[in-house]
Formats: sequence, C-alpha cells, structure tokens
Amino acid sequence: MENIKWITVKNPEEGAKEVFNLISEELQHDRLHVLGLATGSTMIPVYDEWTNSQLDFSNVTAFNLDEYVGLGADNPNSYAYFMKQHLFSKKPFKATYIPNGMAEDLDEECKEYERKLNSNPLDIQLLGVGENGHIAFNEPGTSFDSVTHVAKLTESTLDVNSQYFENDDKIPNIALTMGISSITNAKKLIMVAFGEKKRAAMEKLKSGEVTADWPITKLLRHDDVVVITDLQID
Repeated sequence: MENIKWITVKNPEEGAKEVFNLISEELQHDRLHVLGLATGSTMIPVYDEWTNSQLDFSNVTAFNLDEYVGLGADNPNSYAYFMKQHLFSKKPFKATYIPNGMAEDLDEECKEYERKLNSNPLDIQLLGVGENGHIAFNEPGTSFDSVTHVAKLTESTLDVNSQYFENDDKIPNIALTMGISSITNAKKLIMVAFGEKKRAAMEKLKSGEVTADWPITKLLRHDDVVVITDLQID
C-alpha cells in the first residue's frame, strides 16, 4: 500500500487544513488545472478553508462527481445548489461542470459529461466515502471499469443522505455519477473520511484487499492517493 499516504488528524477542521495545504502546493507549482470536487457534510470545512483564503481558482476547471436525477440547480437539495452555496459563489473558477439531473436524455448527458472529462483530464479528484464504501454514487458491485452513468442508490445510501434533505422532500433514488474508472483516471486522489461511521470503509481500504463489494478499494490500484482521516486504523 505504498501508493497511499495516510494522514491522521484530530478533527475535520484539521483535516481541512491538510487538504488546503495539498491544493495550495499544487496551485503554486502550476500543477492544478482541472479539479474534481465532491459534496456532502465532510466537504463543508474543506470549502470553508478555501473560501477564507487567498487561493486562486480562476484558471482551474472544476468537475463535480455527481447529481441527483430530477433536482434542478435551484433546488436546495441539489448538489449544484450545495456547490454554489459553499464554494462557487465565493471563489471564481475558469469553468464548472456538474451533471445535469434534469436532462431529458440521461444516458446522453452521461456520455457528454464523460467526453468533457476526457478532454479535460483531472489533475486531482477530491473524494469522500460512504459508509458502505461507495465513492461518488458508485455503490457496491459497480464495475471498476465504469464511466459516467445513471446509478440506482441503495437503501443504506438513501437512509444516510435523507438526513440532509430540507423541507421533508423525498430523496431521489437515481443519480448521475462519474464512474469508478472516471474517478481513478485523475492523476492524484485526495480522500477525506471523518467519524466512526466511516471506520468499516477505512479498515477495508487498510486491509489491502481489492473487491468490487467495496468500491473504495479501487484506490489501492492508483499510483498517488492521500487519505486524510480522524480515525486510527491499525
């Protein structure tokens, strides 16, 4: 597992500072032109750290991992809304891309998104991880060769994510997501995982076994991975 650099921190705020240092270094050395972004509560302290800094993303193109099907960008539960609220309204980027969950032809939207990714290879992909080991919305059993696709969400993912939904809106059970292959094509992966609920996924990664039952384990086959966590994993 020499490809994975583990950084153990005391809390999410300290973890956010570690991400900041990594991103800042890549920007300073002009190695960051295309950046993959993630959503969810884990990312809020990360983006807070960025927006309260002098980091300049004006020459960086951003791609988000995923979006719910059926939610427009003005819906407070959409990831487009999340990104605008926590980052894009505060830091200008050269361009930002998020899968369009309102697209009439979802399969064509996925193909077009993958084409854009292929034209703009990711320098860094920022990742969280689900309790069941999913990355983006690539649930257990998803092919490691998968590209951007329409994903059906598992009950466990729906249960976890529903807590973030405002106004008692029903969480969509379908999403558009970058595939595992799309994600791991990035030159560098930075994963953040905080809290006891992520322990099983972190332990699976540390065990060194690569299995489609735990999508996170595909990181073991990548050349440059940084994992930042507040969990002590033996």
